[in-house]
Amino acid sequence: MGWCSLAPREDYPVLERSRTMQRVDQQPVWSVVCFFVAKPFRGQGVMAGLLEAAIVYARKHGARILEGYPVEPETLHPRTVIFTGTIEMFRKAGFLEVARRSKSQLIMRYYLDPQSRGRSTFPSPDAT
Repeated sequence: MGWCSLAPREDYPVLERSRTMQRVDQQPVWSVVCFFVAKPFRGQGVMAGLLEAAIVYARKHGARILEGYPVEPETLHPRTVIFTGTIEMFRKAGFLEVARRSKSQLIMRYYLDPQSRGRSTFPSPDAT
């Protein structure tokens, strides 16, 4: 059906080199970097299920913060593959926007350990 890729952020050197995906702060985070869903199963909520499973997996492996890099589909070319997930899917799973350095892609976080949220160096996303 499908899979997703997640691991501690430092396992993905391309994130460290990216202008738009650079670290928000120095807290240790795990990253959900991409998804794949086989064509016959697309549009059936499989990707959202994979994201929920990623949250469970990260928690079981000691992660305190899970980070995702979803896109805003309306800003993309119609044929673009949305392999990083959508902003709406991450929001529905409980992720909060923490940085937006491009029009189409942003950084969102899920706090597996609520105390981690208080240690962040960025303003709270709900403080608007």
